[in-house]
Amino acid sequence: MHLVSFRLNGDERSLAVEPRRTLLDALRVDLGLTGTKKVCDMGDCGACTVLVDGRAVYSCLILTVDCEDREVTSIEGLGLADPASTNGEAALDPVQRAFIETDAYQCGFCTPGQIMSITALLSEQRAPSEDEIRRAISGNLCRCGAYQNIVRAGQRAAELFATTAATSPTGGPR
Repeated sequence: MHLVSFRLNGDERSLAVEPRRTLLDALRVDLGLTGTKKVCDMGDCGACTVLVDGRAVYSCLILTVDCEDREVTSIEGLGLADPASTNGEAALDPVQRAFIETDAYQCGFCTPGQIMSITALLSEQRAPSEDEIRRAISGNLCRCGAYQNIVRAGQRAAELFATTAATSPTGGPR
């Protein structure tokens, strides 16, 4: 067993794992965070996409030991709490809100991976083109075929970030 320490969704975590344990299995089995989906377990579908140091990665292809001293964000880490809320209510991240507004979630199985891929894109490019959004989600399979709505969700999320940045004294989220 190997003790791995990393920051998960804003909290410091330490976990004893076998060196061959994937981040996907550590998240789902060891930590009980089942929002990240296990589908192909081969890096073909994108349902297990999480952010590691802000970059979208397939958690089925990265070992937990490779996350030592890194920042990992799963779908559960988005929209954790609304800082403006006085009662600790959870708030939706702008990408999550955009998915709801544009009906991009369909059956919902690929949604966490799609959201994480768009979140990674928007952290680097606040006003992406349609082609850039399509490229960002190209590694995520949607069996429902909701790609048009997913692209619209990416565009809407960019609009929401722009609105937040324009009205926030800190320049917006992240």
